[in-house]
Amino acid sequence: MNNNNALLIIDMQQEDGFVLENLDRVVAHTAALLDTARHQRMPVIYTRHINQADGSDLPHGEPLAADGGPGSYRAGTRQVEIIESLTPQSGEWIIDKGRYSAFHRTDLDARLRAMEVDTLIVCGVLTDVCVLTSVFDAFALGYRVRLVSDACTTTTEAGHYSALLIMANWVYSLEILTATECLRALEQRDYLSLIPERPDLFAHQPHELPGTIARLQSRLVRTQE
Repeated sequence: MNNNNALLIIDMQQEDGFVLENLDRVVAHTAALLDTARHQRMPVIYTRHINQADGSDLPHGEPLAADGGPGSYRAGTRQVEIIESLTPQSGEWIIDKGRYSAFHRTDLDARLRAMEVDTLIVCGVLTDVCVLTSVFDAFALGYRVRLVSDACTTTTEAGHYSALLIMANWVYSLEILTATECLRALEQRDYLSLIPERPDLFAHQPHELPGTIARLQSRLVRTQE
């Protein structure tokens, strides 16, 4: 990997409104990435999704609580804070956002350009919402993206893999790799990853989805040293 990386950790918050697949594993993998990024003095950026407590900034159709405020990620509550085991350290950025993408109405792009970052190592939640939109925006803004597949998750395994496949099909600056392989890469060791080489690489019909997921996984998992 080059020397212009930053680690972008998306919405790893204490919000308990969603049951997420393999969350403990994702937290552990994120912690390992954090340890290495800190050791290498790599910029670390967290995002937090926060909705105004009175619901005044919610997009149309956003689910509401009984009091008319936001149903999730409510400002001023414990649920918007970063998971304790991933607590930011001094000097690490926290970007608060009110929409899915880490770039929408935030200064993230300006901060990254000021530090001459050109490659984002991305992990977090939810794969098919905030991760997906942030990756597409990063691509549109000219960044390379290294997406750590098993340091992301969402409410269902189907949603997680559907999002990975969509990104693999259409984000041309993308590299997908597992946490283990990302750590190998950061240590300047040989590593395995998927770099999509053509549009619609993982095109499939509905009945072919399990086989397509298996094909994606076969490109990410090392079978032997």
